Amino acid sequence: MKTKLNLYSLLLALFASSIISFTSAQNSTSMKEENVTYTADGVTLNGFVTYDDSKKGKRPAVLVVHEWWGLNDYSKMRARELAKLGYIAIAVDMYGNGKIAVNPKEAQELAMPFYKDPQLAKTRLDAALNKIKEYPQTDADNIAAIGYCFGGSVVLNSAKLGANLKGVVSFHGGLVGVPAKTELLKAKILVCHGASDKFVPQKDVDAFRHQLDSIGAKYSFKVYPNATHAFTNPDATKIGKEFNMPIEYNAEADKNSWSDMNTFFVTLFKK
Repeated sequence: MKTKLNLYSLLLALFASSIISFTSAQNSTSMKEENVTYTADGVTLNGFVTYDDSKKGKRPAVLVVHEWWGLNDYSKMRARELAKLGYIAIAVDMYGNGKIAVNPKEAQELAMPFYKDPQLAKTRLDAALNKIKEYPQTDADNIAAIGYCFGGSVVLNSAKLGANLKGVVSFHGGLVGVPAKTELLKAKILVCHGASDKFVPQKDVDAFRHQLDSIGAKYSFKVYPNATHAFTNPDATKIGKEFNMPIEYNAEADKNSWSDMNTFFVTLFKK
């Protein structure tokens, strides 16, 4: 009898395992990914689009703007995570031709033109916005953008310059930028900031919040304890050690900021 029970239990376990594997395979095949090209100012931009093809109808779109390293696997991973939440996402190539920096010197050289000219950054972001609108899965009335470090600065400045976005989220992004104007700012804002970010001093935080408060902007500012610059990137600790930069990964802050973003989007895209 005991042998029969053990055999029965084994068969049940194998059946359950096959069901899980089948479901997993279904989920993986329903996730569509493609590399796309589009242009801005005569520059070819290489983006990455992903969405769940099993989800029918239109859905909100989210643009993902990379760190100063360029559009790498980290940005694509975030786009995939957004697709799993039910959005269509495009990882944006800000630099053009898929350029990726291999060290901080190269990254600074690539990023500096966009810090100096936020309108240039908005033009590149607008190009990605137009590209994602071409997809029949995109709900053109519900588009947001998120950005990391350099990308955080890009989405904040673009929003303040009047980008046609419903909302933006900055993860450990720089806060110095163009002044906010009531007549231009359309997007609601969520800032996810590390309390121990040495690249963004408290005076920048105070100035940023004062500026948005002065025009009655709709924004939320979340601060995560013990979180440094780049706290959402699992490779940040290794990169920090390699290049002697005060950055490291913070799993709790990463989890909490992603949850805050998700809550923000649920409210933002509510019909």
